[in-house]
Amino acid sequence: MSDYKRMLVTSALPYANGPIHLGHLAGAYLPADIFVRYQKLKKQDVVFVCGSDEHGVPITLLAEKRGVTPQDIVDEFHERNKQSFFDFGIRFDNYSRTSQPEHKKLSQEFFLKLKENDYLTPKTSQQFFSPKGQRFLPDRYVEGTCPFCGADGARGDQCDSCGKWIDQTKLINPISKIDGDTPELRDTTHWYLKLGDFQEKIIEWLDTKDNWKSNVLNFCKGWFAEGLRDRSVTRDLSWGIPVPVEGYEDKVLYVWFDAPIGYISATKEWAEQVGAPDKWKEYWQNKDTRLIHFIGKDNIVFHAIVWPAILMGYEGDWVLPAEIPANEFLNLEGEKLSTSKNYAVWLEDYLKSFQPDPLRYSLAANAPESKDADFSWKEFQARNNSELADVLGNFINRSLTFMFKNYDKQVPEQGELDDLDRDMLKKITETRDEVGACLEKFEVRKGVATYINLARAANKYFNDKEPWKVFKEDKAACGTTMNICVQVCRALSVLGAPFLPFMAKKLWKMMKLDGNIHAQSWDEVGLVEVPAGHKIGKIKILFPKIEDEQIQPEVDRLQTIASGANPDIPADLKPMISYDDFDKIDLRVATVLDVEPIPKTKKLMKLQLDLGFEKRTIVAGLAEKFTPEDLKGRQIIIVANLEPAKLRGVESNGMLLAAEDHEGNMQTLSVYEPVGDGAKIR
Repeated sequence: MSDYKRMLVTSALPYANGPIHLGHLAGAYLPADIFVRYQKLKKQDVVFVCGSDEHGVPITLLAEKRGVTPQDIVDEFHERNKQSFFDFGIRFDNYSRTSQPEHKKLSQEFFLKLKENDYLTPKTSQQFFSPKGQRFLPDRYVEGTCPFCGADGARGDQCDSCGKWIDQTKLINPISKIDGDTPELRDTTHWYLKLGDFQEKIIEWLDTKDNWKSNVLNFCKGWFAEGLRDRSVTRDLSWGIPVPVEGYEDKVLYVWFDAPIGYISATKEWAEQVGAPDKWKEYWQNKDTRLIHFIGKDNIVFHAIVWPAILMGYEGDWVLPAEIPANEFLNLEGEKLSTSKNYAVWLEDYLKSFQPDPLRYSLAANAPESKDADFSWKEFQARNNSELADVLGNFINRSLTFMFKNYDKQVPEQGELDDLDRDMLKKITETRDEVGACLEKFEVRKGVATYINLARAANKYFNDKEPWKVFKEDKAACGTTMNICVQVCRALSVLGAPFLPFMAKKLWKMMKLDGNIHAQSWDEVGLVEVPAGHKIGKIKILFPKIEDEQIQPEVDRLQTIASGANPDIPADLKPMISYDDFDKIDLRVATVLDVEPIPKTKKLMKLQLDLGFEKRTIVAGLAEKFTPEDLKGRQIIIVANLEPAKLRGVESNGMLLAAEDHEGNMQTLSVYEPVGDGAKIR
């Protein structure tokens, strides 16, 4: 760390094709935010950038499914995800997007520079083509069986089961995701990065990274053992950054090529925002910069091999990654997350029901740093209730409440210290140093555990000192205890700020301390004290208990999905019927001629209808939702061949169709434009 003057921290750019889920947070975003918050408290020069990856095939697939443009998709999810990150307390210095003009310009510049340096070459190869759609099918437009591990559902670029890159033409039993048919192979020409030219350079560079996680280094060694092969940097799509070479106007840059360049364009955008347009160069073209990429393990190859090769191929003074703390995967209630099956916990949904800090704490305490981890709602509830509420919140509440009541809201004098007092004060500085050492090594789990242990030690100190007893015998001695408890509270606020930023802010405000909690000094924790006589504010509960009834619906939803059922299907959905049964129903359009309420009923109304070939009377339960004037003249849809039934003495010859939502709002089903009465609904 001492060799660097500044830090640039990035998190993998999320695809703007869906909302953020817990797997995203645990892998690349929460660990980075915790690290950056810590470094800023350490007064380090650190910039944290990220942004939406807006050129992925999943975006075009979703756009086609919805019948909208890819721009519509990325505009929606860029804003939604940006807001979700903010609400969760992730504080990027800039959250950009790869559809920005600056990013397009920079990506094309990289392409041309690599071409000029002879690291790109055109090649003609075979690619799957859809005869129905008359189009080439890029990687993720094709799925099949993995040729390496035999797993089903492997994409045309990578198998999620074994992690290997795949040539789509090697897929077993390939299927087009566009039309479900078997695609055919046709020739197409693309530009390829000569990745093999960089193998020795990258091996030599990685040999200097003996401090890196073993999962990253071992993953790279596996790739080197097989030998790095040329990799296409263009593809046949209309959505993306155009290839800046004549004759390739119908192709775009491959997303894996332009996405990491987004780190640079996001930094350039940040420099513009702070009024120093050239400042980005300090972070990308100065060897005093510590570049750190927070990613999930599925992104290791791109950040540890491909991205360094691109920077090396451009040539010049580009900064290479100093660290790549890649996390493993987060599972959910013992099962793998599946966004396609909706087997996930979406951040947007979580924040509608719970506060951010308990989830930040739970994910940090169970971070998948060296192996896959599992999130469960019951464990989340237990951590909130038994650790945040009963340990951390309990100590803060009991300490400040006691002082509020017995010392007129003021911090008492710190008198003569005994061994317990000295040990407690020593524990503050030890925790500061231990947590800091953990975060410097990206050990979030150990860091947050060390932090909560300070609160445990403080609770024991409070119990051992028995202030409720000592106060009656020696108010001054009790005052020393409470003074130290206040110092611990201050420390818990600052040291907790990286993990629990909302709690830290509330506690800082509750204690009426000056300044912004997130602008305090980490190194001064345990050295700077809250002075005697300082008045604190009103005490509030920091962590309310989470009850079973709040958790159970979340558990039930995931269990329903895991069982293969659809949780969105209403419980009152009727059993399936055959087409022959449905074909017996005769639906017709009719105009309402007259309406009158049926006496001595609250709901029933008698409607006179014109079916074109005859006049007819039906009875419908609409009186609580509509007036006669609402219905007269409407063209409605009725079941015309329903057996007659008598209701309150009136014979009803048919049934009106209406829709009612869960809130009781009702509308009659009508035709979009006027048609002849008696028209058949098909």
